Amino acid sequence: MPQALIIGAGDGLSASLARRLAREGYGVALAARNPAKLAALAAETGATTHACDAADAAQVAALFAAAGEAEVVVYNPSYRTRGPVAELDPAEVQKSLQVCAFGGFLAVREAARRMLPRGRGTILLTGASAGVKGYPLSAAFAMGKFALRGLAQSAARELHPKGVHVAHVVIDGGIRGARRPEKGDDTLLDPDAIAETYLQLIRQPRSAWSWEIAVRPWMEQF
Repeated sequence: MPQALIIGAGDGLSASLARRLAREGYGVALAARNPAKLAALAAETGATTHACDAADAAQVAALFAAAGEAEVVVYNPSYRTRGPVAELDPAEVQKSLQVCAFGGFLAVREAARRMLPRGRGTILLTGASAGVKGYPLSAAFAMGKFALRGLAQSAARELHPKGVHVAHVVIDGGIRGARRPEKGDDTLLDPDAIAETYLQLIRQPRSAWSWEIAVRPWMEQF
């Protein structure tokens, strides 16, 4: 059974990914700071759950050691702090960089160490609109997501010739969910549809690998 590891799992996109991969026959491992919140999803998908602070190098290394030889690794965590540049708390900015970008590096490093000897594997990094365009009052988030995008591009150029597919997915819009319901105007992304796009990336022939793909709702608001 092929294995997949989703870091930063919750009840939105990562839950849709877990369900989709489980239906495809993957054994799924879910990692979060608080794995207790994943109990229902784990029961539904047969996934294992793991406690992990994605920005802690030792915890990420331990996660990969415990989760097995994953053929697919998805990095999904984000941390957003909003406010005027002149008033931002440096500690909050640092946390955004650690969660959005540094944690992504840790995941890519651990995944690459295991995938390169096998000559195969897929690493998917979840980005955002802020990773390609900075918005007012969102400098910290943009810094983290721009850095994650740079990591993806660099890692793709390095690892693609060695058989490891690295891709960055720009989530260019809000995702529909319990806390953000669709109002009937098609302005939100369906998490199940995004999961289908991730699966398409996993299945891409290596002669036409994408290092980046953007998904956006049918009706855009910004």
